Amino acid sequence: MAKTAESVLYYNPGTPESMKHVAKLKSVLVRMGVRIRNIHPEQTGQTVGFLAGIEGFEEREIEEELPEIPEEMLVMKHFSGHRLDELLLNLRKAGVPRIAIKAVLTEQNAGWPFYKLYQELRREHEAMHGISAAQEEAAEGQTEEKTS
Repeated sequence: MAKTAESVLYYNPGTPESMKHVAKLKSVLVRMGVRIRNIHPEQTGQTVGFLAGIEGFEEREIEEELPEIPEEMLVMKHFSGHRLDELLLNLRKAGVPRIAIKAVLTEQNAGWPFYKLYQELRREHEAMHGISAAQEEAAEGQTEEKTS
């Protein structure tokens, strides 16, 4: 039985902060033999299943322009628990800052538009950490002021 290839859907908003470590992140993925699929803003209306190359998911015509996703996002396909742990450890060792918005591809989320998955993950992240995105941005702004 052939091993199913691991892959990652990677969204980067292109902000100066998020661009600093892209080469490190991609280097880790390449060393681990993980395929990378870069997701661009104009693709966020497509289903996660289509973007991940799952048979049966077709490209959709996007009728509305969606807001850009303001932060990095990873969606991992065909990772075992052990390999997921290995990936996260290798990213940390390489000095890649923590990416808060990440998920494992499932039967349930494969049919969701990429942007809807982002929204759900953002809500879950805020609920788990008890903070809103606005509070997070304000805290980051205060940190930048102190270091300036």
